[in-house]
Amino acid sequence: MGQSDMYNLCKQYHMKMVYITDKQGKRHVGRITNVDRRMVYIQPRGGFGGYGFGYWGGGGFGYGIALGAIAGIALAGAFFW
Repeated sequence: MGQSDMYNLCKQYHMKMVYITDKQGKRHVGRITNVDRRMVYIQPRGGFGGYGFGYWGGGGFGYGIALGAIAGIALAGAFFW
């Protein structure tokens, strides 16, 4: 899947809980709070645990994952019920 396709998919999943696997095999679970042409920002499931890092956008806190680093994305509802 190309970066443009990943961007469109992330826009479609905006404000939804997702499960993202990056190309290094790391798993990220959280709500997509913002998407731009280079990055998707997610608020981790359960929050940051009090740490003071991250991004503030219209949808809330989040940390960035480069769109080109994403190997796969799925709605988290399929995994958490």
